[in-house]
Amino acid sequence: MEYIQLLCHLTGDYGLQSPWMAKNKTRQWPVAVIHASIYCVPFLFFVRPSFAAVLVIFGSHAVIDRYRLAKYVVFASQFLSPPGEWKSWADCDETGHPKGTPPHIADWLTIIVDNTIHLVINYLALRYL
Repeated sequence: MEYIQLLCHLTGDYGLQSPWMAKNKTRQWPVAVIHASIYCVPFLFFVRPSFAAVLVIFGSHAVIDRYRLAKYVVFASQFLSPPGEWKSWADCDETGHPKGTPPHIADWLTIIVDNTIHLVINYLALRYL
């Protein structure tokens, strides 16, 4: 079942997301809701989750994407480093990584964290709801 969950996530988050959604989901709630709704479609067809699981998958996806929560998780992870290595939020506000981080690395690491958050929540919702 886990591989189906992964395929549903990849299809919904990448295959069914238009450039318009990708650009505007962090700016406008209606776009985040449209994206989260379409994101859930593969789960409905291939996993047939409970109503509660769909609500969790839909709601968490909309909130995580609308507020770009992955960048806050990335920022918080720096506190696992020695205190002298910590950076201020002002130095990390774009991606969660310090401003000196090469953009392609910061962007991809943030995307990986975002996907990990989605996959963990989806797994827990599908497994326990």
